[in-house]
Amino acid sequence: MLLTILGGCGAWPGAGQACSGYLVEHDGFRLLVDPGYATVPRLLERITADQVDAVFISHGHPDHCADLNPLLRARALRDDPAVPLPVYSLPSALDAVLALDRPGMLTDAYVLHEFNAGDRLAIGPFRAQTRLLPHSVPNAGIRLTAGERVLTYTGDTGPSSDVVDLARGADLLLAEATFVDRVPQDSRRHLSSARQAGRQAKEADARHLLLTHLQPGTDATAARAAAGAEYDGEIGIATSGLTIDLS
Repeated sequence: MLLTILGGCGAWPGAGQACSGYLVEHDGFRLLVDPGYATVPRLLERITADQVDAVFISHGHPDHCADLNPLLRARALRDDPAVPLPVYSLPSALDAVLALDRPGMLTDAYVLHEFNAGDRLAIGPFRAQTRLLPHSVPNAGIRLTAGERVLTYTGDTGPSSDVVDLARGADLLLAEATFVDRVPQDSRRHLSSARQAGRQAKEADARHLLLTHLQPGTDATAARAAAGAEYDGEIGIATSGLTIDLS
């Protein structure tokens, strides 16, 4: 299993950066997870739009799904349109982004597979277990298994024992860490800190922790140190272009 980070900014893309976006590959199958703001240009530096085999979207906030629109345009608005793209999301999560163009313009560009958090999915070679994790809108964390390898991704979430369950024994926990240490009172149920991500990685016995969704301007060194105060495994920061081979 190969993970490529297309972007890792939370809320908005910093200068020259992109929001959440992750390309996960196994046995030639390419799964795009959370095409947030500015991720498609980085995707197209690596593969063509028609080489994406499926898309999984954790929740409907635009920093996690806005670039689904240009991806579908790149597949549809050409002389030889690509086959319809399987898109997996929670019910109604993509209503806004799919309504950006005139009715019917992109209808043939995708097949929407809505699932309920807690469902198990088969996406190409991946076995996917989903779990509802606490956020300001419904958010599905995902545990992807292919061959012997496991990748867990939280989407955006407040601290929860469900994160630990989803990441139990994972080779990689890709965890939202919007804040370094202290989470503002009004966000404590919906977002997490690097320190909390480190604590959950330790409880889950995950082999590797990758912090993502840091707000632009966050001190990455401080975030890594905060996570490291709780977790003594390998810790990284999700930055555009980073590739991790889970084999």
